[in-house]
Amino acid sequence: MKSIVTDSPQALRAAVQELGFLPFFKNEIKGFSIEEMCPPRLWFSDDPGPWEWKGPVIRQLDCAYGKFFRGKAVYVSLEWFPRLCNYRRDGYDFDARCDDGLVFFRDAEIYSVIQSAGKISSKLIREKAGADADKYLSRLQMQTYIVNSDFLYGTDKNGKPYGWGIAEFCTPEYLYGDVVRSRYGERPSESYEAIFTHIKSLFKNCDEKALGRLLK
Repeated sequence: MKSIVTDSPQALRAAVQELGFLPFFKNEIKGFSIEEMCPPRLWFSDDPGPWEWKGPVIRQLDCAYGKFFRGKAVYVSLEWFPRLCNYRRDGYDFDARCDDGLVFFRDAEIYSVIQSAGKISSKLIREKAGADADKYLSRLQMQTYIVNSDFLYGTDKNGKPYGWGIAEFCTPEYLYGDVVRSRYGERPSESYEAIFTHIKSLFKNCDEKALGRLLK
């Protein structure tokens, strides 16, 4: 794969569209992360960098962001996100999963809060759902039933953002519409194979078992 440098929000967005999938942090696939593609001067900086670019990139509505690979953050282009949804949901919309008794009570509770709100910050979710909310939020993201819709910052007296961004969540259907379900006609295994083959084509020398673990 050719060298990609993510040194601006525009370059990051372009990299997501080119690769389809782009994890935020290093993983078992060498070179397959923003952490490795970003110049160190921007990764470790007081100036805006990949941490602050998340909101602006998400707001363009051409990629999804959430904890999609082994509970870690990943960008997924809107071209590939429907296949990830079809694979991870295993043929179930959330209500159907509930009807078949395949949802933990707290997951259903948090999903209901998010769905009813449209968009809601993680801070408000924790106030409603308690200290363990992060565990349930991570599981719902891994299943692709919720995504990050933005990151919210406090502002100082001069109107300058400060601190860590507070994650905002919504359902992908709320943010992207019915395109999320556009691969429901495929078997989940077909969607998985398409994703596996695509990433393998980008990183030809990667260990197939490591790639399988990443996608599990």
